[in-house]
Amino acid sequence: MKASEIRELSISELETRISEVKKNLFNLKFQKASGQLDNPMKIKNFKRDIAIIETVAREQELGIKIAKPAKKSGKTREAKKVKAAVKETEENPKQESEKVKAAKVKKTAKKEKIQE
Repeated sequence: MKASEIRELSISELETRISEVKKNLFNLKFQKASGQLDNPMKIKNFKRDIAIIETVAREQELGIKIAKPAKKSGKTREAKKVKAAVKETEENPKQESEKVKAAKVKKTAKKEKIQE
C-alpha cells in the first residue's frame, strides 16, 4: 500500500484497514510457526503497512496536511532517456539513433560555447 492511497481514506476506514492487516499478520505468524509460510517477506510488508496506516491516522487526528510532491517535467525524463541512449551507443556504435545524434550535436555545441 502506498501512503498517498491511504491518505484518501477516512479515519473509520483506516481503523477497519488496520484491523484487517493485523488479522492477516496474525495468520502469517501462525503459518510461520507451523512451517507453512511460503514468503516470509509478507510479514515485513504487513508490518510496514500497519506502520503507514497508523502514521496516517495520527496525522489525520492532529490535522497535519502533507504536501504532494511536485511532478517532474517531461524535459528531465527525455534528458534521461537521451543520456541512456547515448551511453548505449557509445558501447555499441553500430546502433545510433537520431535522438542520440541530436544529443551529440547539442553536446558538441555546448562544449564549443564553453571554449569560446
